[in-house]
Amino acid sequence: EVQLQASGGGLVRAGGSLRLSCAASGFTFGDYDIGWFRQPPGKEREGVSCFSVSDGSTYYVHSVRGRFTISSDNAKNTVYLQMNSLKPEDTAVYYCAAGLCLGSSPGGMDYWGKGTQVTVSS
Repeated sequence: EVQLQASGGGLVRAGGSLRLSCAASGFTFGDYDIGWFRQPPGKEREGVSCFSVSDGSTYYVHSVRGRFTISSDNAKNTVYLQMNSLKPEDTAVYYCAAGLCLGSSPGGMDYWGKGTQVTVSS
């Protein structure tokens, strides 16, 4: 059974940092791209970043480039999202997913974990 467990969310002031973790199990790490998505209150889910474990390629939505970094620890089957210089508009529920990275679209993802709340206060 494919499982994705996101963690690391919390409340932080603007300018602060958080690191999200996505622990994956139930499939061969590298068979799927791993993506981070977020859904702000009252808005649609959007792709934030995704990572191809097989070739190391990455994608970032424009609004987080230079602030967020996606990485993986293959030995731990875990993908991280380091979020720096956080802004109030980054407030959302963040999800990790496994599937095919299609940029900002969540349509390529096959498996989803439960979200973790990130709240950035001004």
